Amino acid sequence: MAILAVPGAIPLDISIPAHLFGTSDGYQVIVCGEPGSGPITPTHPLTAAVDADLIVVPGYEEPEQPLPTRYLDLLAGSSTRIVGICTGTFALAAAGLLDGRDATTHWQYVAPLRRLHPRINVLENRLYVEDGKILTSAGGGAGIDACLHVIRTDFGATAAYEASKGIVAAPARGGDQHQYVDVLTPPRSDLSATRAWVMEHLGEPMTVHRMAGHATMPRRTFIRHFENETGLPPMRWVMLQRVLSARRLLESSNWTIERIAAATGFGTATSLRTVFRREVGTTPSAYRKERHTRL
Repeated sequence: MAILAVPGAIPLDISIPAHLFGTSDGYQVIVCGEPGSGPITPTHPLTAAVDADLIVVPGYEEPEQPLPTRYLDLLAGSSTRIVGICTGTFALAAAGLLDGRDATTHWQYVAPLRRLHPRINVLENRLYVEDGKILTSAGGGAGIDACLHVIRTDFGATAAYEASKGIVAAPARGGDQHQYVDVLTPPRSDLSATRAWVMEHLGEPMTVHRMAGHATMPRRTFIRHFENETGLPPMRWVMLQRVLSARRLLESSNWTIERIAAATGFGTATSLRTVFRREVGTTPSAYRKERHTRL
């Protein structure tokens, strides 16, 4: 995989993918660019990115100013997967890769992106957005989430979990979670204990009422605080945790689909298959076969 050291690149947006992919099995990382064009010295010439299976475009300063044509031509001519981190989305947009697609960027740059590229469906306040082979994300922490999503897609939930432990990050945050919340977190709203309790009882029936009871909060108050902390409604969060747990069991165990469905709270194999196909894009059996083949 190739990280483009574009002019004015934000060093953090290069170091995040370099570390996460560089310390994960299955990736060979190179940094491509033109010497002297930015704060990071490339390890390879820009042309080396042509042969990469994955290209990462980091955020860069002054994204409303065009990048050199050589970088845009490389992106425009690529048919591989591309990840744009933070303002790196502007480079993908300028190369014409996002026309007619969904995309996101750092919340401070949503308005300029819409103004400069009206043919893009810009989704604001999202951690990351995947549309076909293109993945765009907000900055900083959301760049971590986007990279972990790629690792999870390529090598499974267990690989992403191991990568997240190395940097002490959340192993999986859905792209539809918010970049920010509009209010400060009120006192007594730390619901980490309740979320940990849910994970310990994931195989049991779970409702908002039961979760609110554990948190000793009225139902509406609990929902408001939960969404402030996670960016997701409570049951959407529970469902994503169940899918993630099912993915790990499919990768690491020989349990039947029925047993995994019971252990992760789906109840029946039919329910697991329906939700899994909707969220992951394939069946549990096909997912297991694909992961074992890759490993």
